Amino acid sequence: MNTITKLVVLVSLCLICGKANAQDTIQKNENIIKVKDLKESIEKEEKEFLKAEVEAINKRLEEGQITKEESERLKQEAAKKHALNIENRWIIAENKVALLSRNDQHYNEETENSSQISISVGSITGIKIRSKNTPPKYDIRTTNKLLFAVGLNNTIIDGQSLDDSPYEIGGSSFAELGWIWHTRLLKESNFTRFTYGLSFQWNKLSVKDNLYFVEDGNQTSLEEFPLDLKKSKFRTTSLVIPLHFEFGPSKKKDYDNRIRYFTDDQFKIGIGGFAGLNLSTQQKLKYKEDGDDQKQKIKSDFNTTNVIYGLSGYIGVGDFSIYAKYNLNDLFKNQTVEQNNVSLGLRWDLD
Repeated sequence: MNTITKLVVLVSLCLICGKANAQDTIQKNENIIKVKDLKESIEKEEKEFLKAEVEAINKRLEEGQITKEESERLKQEAAKKHALNIENRWIIAENKVALLSRNDQHYNEETENSSQISISVGSITGIKIRSKNTPPKYDIRTTNKLLFAVGLNNTIIDGQSLDDSPYEIGGSSFAELGWIWHTRLLKESNFTRFTYGLSFQWNKLSVKDNLYFVEDGNQTSLEEFPLDLKKSKFRTTSLVIPLHFEFGPSKKKDYDNRIRYFTDDQFKIGIGGFAGLNLSTQQKLKYKEDGDDQKQKIKSDFNTTNVIYGLSGYIGVGDFSIYAKYNLNDLFKNQTVEQNNVSLGLRWDLD
């Protein structure tokens, strides 16, 4: 019985080791095949880079920047460079085959023609981003930026000057946050651009003289608050599409295989407008009642206009500009007295 037990244990060990070796061999073979495939992808990628460089050289030849003889010389140099790149990168791939053949599968995470960014906390990797090398585009006509603006806000009331406005000039403000695209309109010049995008606008009015908004059916009016108001704020939140024609010089830089236009430190002026929807309206009141501080937030439409639209423009240098906008739509619909929102502030278009 003891001998039989020993034989069973021996056979089991052999089977386990054989299975483990087989799995390890399969894994290594898969890794080797995967890395060997890099040779084909390397050659394809270098040919794409060469094609992009040749197209850039042809573009320079068409524009008269270089002669035909210079273009041929540059093409030959580019072909030689990428042939050497293929040769060098093949050697790297072959070394990886040798590396994988004698190591475990964790080496499989590395790829020759890609880059990886990881964000980790302790031993846990939360985000992994892989990107394949690609040749640069010769010319990019559309770029995108973050839009941020802040400033003063008020309304133009029919038959009334700003000096008589029921809203505090310093306490009323606006903010805008969004994403915009800039598209060059001319083929060979970046002087004229069309900007468009999507942004949120917050327009806030700080009501003075102990007044607050009261909604009575389809009419909204300012009335005296029965207690002593410390704050009376009225805010609308809108989602809009800003559209502008932008004019101004830019610096053109030629990198042989690509050209780029830069507007850093360059004068610009934008003329256009916006259109969108009013998402929400809120009134915030702060006062004292029986010696206790009270805060009240009232969310209602207050008969504010649902569809908003207006004119806007900016003038500045680089990313920074002075920004103004005027709502052509009435703040409140179907009112006896018309008032239109107006804003003036600072704007940043951030790369």
